[in-house]
Amino acid sequence: MIRHPNRRDILSTMARLGVASSLGADYAAIARAEEPIGPSIRTLPQLDSVLRNATSAGELPGVVALAATDKGVVYEGVFGRRRLEGGPAMTRDTVFRVASMVKPITSVAALQLVEQDKLSLDAPVPDIDPALGAPQVLDGFDAVGNPQFRPAKRPISLRHLLTHTAGFSYGLWDAKAVRCSMAIERLASADRKRAPHAPLMFDPGERWQYGPNIDWVGRIVESISGKPLDVYFRENILDPLGMHDTAFVISPQQRAREASLHRHEADGSLKPQPMEEQTAPQSFSGGGGIYSTAPDYLTFIRMLMQSGSLDGVRILCPDTVALMGQNQIDKIEVGILRTTVPALSNDVDFFPGISLKWGFGHMINMQGGPDGRSAGSLTWGGLYNTYYWIDPRSRVAAVFMTQVLPFADDRTLRIYRQFERRIYGAVNGG
Repeated sequence: MIRHPNRRDILSTMARLGVASSLGADYAAIARAEEPIGPSIRTLPQLDSVLRNATSAGELPGVVALAATDKGVVYEGVFGRRRLEGGPAMTRDTVFRVASMVKPITSVAALQLVEQDKLSLDAPVPDIDPALGAPQVLDGFDAVGNPQFRPAKRPISLRHLLTHTAGFSYGLWDAKAVRCSMAIERLASADRKRAPHAPLMFDPGERWQYGPNIDWVGRIVESISGKPLDVYFRENILDPLGMHDTAFVISPQQRAREASLHRHEADGSLKPQPMEEQTAPQSFSGGGGIYSTAPDYLTFIRMLMQSGSLDGVRILCPDTVALMGQNQIDKIEVGILRTTVPALSNDVDFFPGISLKWGFGHMINMQGGPDGRSAGSLTWGGLYNTYYWIDPRSRVAAVFMTQVLPFADDRTLRIYRQFERRIYGAVNGG
């Protein structure tokens, strides 16, 4: 928890963005608003019916959906089962694998260190690995298909990593990265050892591509803080906020509350998958692998919606939270993620036809969404179809958690959008 941060790097970034006010643009002005919108929501029978019907019809195994305004939690929907074929009923405190929804938490951790002047947004990142200190960029393939590499044109910065513009790429959504990886595997042993173990697909700052950038941020947080990532999270974010069900390693009691993963079969039915094995991890990833509950994660995003403080606990300064919600990639656009493994993910295009940018930790829709959220809202999700959004303008934050593959599942997204539509209808008095 940060109490007396050094804001030099934050203010420098705000100046670079042309931010005139002390908090920056409309985002922070809205974040300071004292009056919450809309009435307190107690029951939404129509939304209850949508979620209940989705689980009864087998479109989702179970779901926990929560929404909040400045007045606190305004909707709770808990329907279905943790596991189909006779599993226990879903409960509010069900534990989910939230995968990439750890990325905003890791981003907050890094920005705490920026506030303390222990990290810089724009200087070269600490040289903790050749992939960061001497990055190599894929420069094509030779006549026999061997990958060709060259030094990157510029160093990698924390800004690049936080915005997915460093050049690292997940093969799940990048066919070129898959080809590169396979080509390296085909090299002779000596050549394979000389090849970069984590090559860039483009020069830092030149494109956006979702990738293991925040995994690297997690390693940097560990290096600078001198603590394992789980310990740093616990001491500086999770315990101060009371997020006691969010962890990389869960207890037997939490394990008993965990929801099972389900996969859509060819006929559209859901098939429960075996529970993942519990092992003692040797390291923790800033980009995935964490568990949480809907109430815990709602606490985290409510803290961000309220300028970095919740219930008297300050995690980040308002200036920093404002920057998290601003376009940090300038004219670069967030592209559609084209899947290379349809069993794990569909193509990902959450807002067709809408300009999308990236802040520090979130995707930003630059125009209003079709189901209610305002321009400038922040969002992302996890591989197993867990999602969140933060709407600073309308003062709405929400989480939607289920456990289904593939990611960006059409049925799940349709229900998620109905959830969003009805929350805004209620908050706006419709």
